[in-house]
Amino acid sequence: MGSVLLPTLRRKREVDAAIRDTLDKVLVLRFGRAADAACLHLDDILAKSSWDISKFTTVALVDMDSEEMQVYVDYFDITLVPATIFFFNAHHMKMDSGIVPVKLSDGEELDGPIFR
Repeated sequence: MGSVLLPTLRRKREVDAAIRDTLDKVLVLRFGRAADAACLHLDDILAKSSWDISKFTTVALVDMDSEEMQVYVDYFDITLVPATIFFFNAHHMKMDSGIVPVKLSDGEELDGPIFR
């Protein structure tokens, strides 16, 4: 089913066109399944925030059960559902949501995010 507010891409050529044609904005592709509860929850969050982020982001849903999408599932090594993949000007943006310890000036350690 997917979201009413967000476009759902079901063919490889649609994903290719979205990646190629989205310029000067971050493209957020949510790979998942319309019947999955976690995907529906993320879709709801993305749909509610899509207006607020529309000046700098384009969001689309990708139906990963489509046979044509398996090339992306394999290429991005998608094993967890939902998976969110980011692009900027047709370049894949890698993001590690892990944490790394950061030493503060007083010697205390604080866990911070990793950006690449």
